[in-house]
Amino acid sequence: MPDDSAAKLTSLKGKVSAEEWQARVDLAALYRLVALHGWDDLIYTHISARIPGPEHHFLINPYGMLFEEITASSLVKIDLEGNILQETPYFINPAGFTIHSAIHDAREDARFVMHLHSDQGVAVAAQKEGLLPLSQHALIVLPRLAYHDYEGIALNLDERERLVADIGDKTLMLLRNHGTLSVGETAADCWVGMFYLERACKQQVMALSAGRDNVLFAPEASQNEVKAQVARGIGGKLAWPGCLRRLDRQMPGYDG
Repeated sequence: MPDDSAAKLTSLKGKVSAEEWQARVDLAALYRLVALHGWDDLIYTHISARIPGPEHHFLINPYGMLFEEITASSLVKIDLEGNILQETPYFINPAGFTIHSAIHDAREDARFVMHLHSDQGVAVAAQKEGLLPLSQHALIVLPRLAYHDYEGIALNLDERERLVADIGDKTLMLLRNHGTLSVGETAADCWVGMFYLERACKQQVMALSAGRDNVLFAPEASQNEVKAQVARGIGGKLAWPGCLRRLDRQMPGYDG
């Protein structure tokens, strides 16, 4: 891939449907937000968006671009078999295809899927007890959280069936020894879910620095109360416009 490929890309605005363009802008914003928070892993990990319509086409990152470089027009459109459906100088990460195609195919509500390898997310994914009820962030996450055991780098298509079975109807997942995952019907829901999961993991790593015997678990009654309080959602729609304004100030250009 030429070093200046990104600079030569032509904007796709007006050349794709309005629905696809909006999905591209939202997805590019998610990539930039991950970079802004320092949760990216060079060119690795993946975020995808399903394009509205019956075809189940989806968008994923061009393999080789940093998350801070990704724009709406640089995203790659593929089908559930991993075939690239547009002219592009880029290719895709096979591991990203394996994980994301499985969830997009199985879950109609999973329009956006985000998978990260953050330090704190991997740290908690490697702990036997998983996420503990140590913080309010954790209590918000736990009712939505599933687990999937590590099977190696996600190149084996057979893993998709087990991944889908493990996530069930949850919207968040810890991939054991691997990282975090969030799904959402909107980019806002996907982002805020991941934000809470990542914060909960970071808080747990910090709290456990005092030792397992010195942390305070939230009372069970309080855990149940928080579960009921957040049953309808955690405010993604309210937070998303502010996140986009921050991007416009600190990392503009994602929507090109």
